[in-house]
Amino acid sequence: MASNRLEILKGMAEANPNEIFPRYGLAMEYRSAGDLEGAVREFRALMAVHPEYGASYLPAGQTLEELGQLEEARAVYRQGIEVTTRSGDDHARAKLEDALR
Repeated sequence: MASNRLEILKGMAEANPNEIFPRYGLAMEYRSAGDLEGAVREFRALMAVHPEYGASYLPAGQTLEELGQLEEARAVYRQGIEVTTRSGDDHARAKLEDALR
């Protein structure tokens, strides 16, 4: 089932490469399947097209941490803090600040 879900999300992301939710869903599906490199690739693609989508920064940073890429994770958290500060998303900002600590 997970493989089928992954294929469906891949198809949706390919058909709509600039849409937030298929790309985010694909990144999260890769992450839950243990394909951390795939997840990071999709989070990066999402943040490149939609840099103001604050929800992508925490799981992207966490995934980078899991890969041992701590400096890059910190950079992602900082960027997310800037984004969520601008958007007024205090809850997401607080989670990113906690992760950065």
